[in-house]
Amino acid sequence: MNNFKIILNGLIKENPVFVLLLGMCPTLGTTTSAINGMSMGLATMFVLICSNVVISLIKRLTPDMVRIPVFIVVIASFVTILQMVMQAYLPGIYATLGLFIPLIVVNCVILGRAEAFACKNGPLSSLCDGIGIGLGFTMALTLLGGVRELLGEGSLFGITLLPETCKMLLFVLPPGAFLSLGYLIAIVNKLRGNN
Repeated sequence: MNNFKIILNGLIKENPVFVLLLGMCPTLGTTTSAINGMSMGLATMFVLICSNVVISLIKRLTPDMVRIPVFIVVIASFVTILQMVMQAYLPGIYATLGLFIPLIVVNCVILGRAEAFACKNGPLSSLCDGIGIGLGFTMALTLLGGVRELLGEGSLFGITLLPETCKMLLFVLPPGAFLSLGYLIAIVNKLRGNN
């Protein structure tokens, strides 16, 4: 499989949110706005790309008995780096995303890609897989956050687009996350030809 197909695979065929239904905790918890969704997606993408490359480089050095603990240590290292950088340079976004940043360590999207792809392929393919899956995750979270922000707040990326009378508070609350995600999954399935 060439590298471009690997990237497209993560965007469309194996989109972690709309197709594989992985990573639902940050998907539902952080997408009250488009900027929050995009920020969480980009943070996860950074960890996914870095951990995929490192895991693909050390796969022959890692015994099968300790493979998963090694993967978690690698992932946790990159999450710690991300957390410190966000605290220093993006304190507003870090405060908004809060607890969901350290929870990236146990995000099944990252651990799943480490197990399913990175430990079986080379660094370049693993990099492309991280980019594809990361972009797919970021796109899905941004879209879900955008829909919830537009319907719940009448704005998109903080820019007011709808009048006050069109706001539906339900969409910025937890039930709105489930409703929005359900409808977006249905639309994606229809577009993919899955009835």
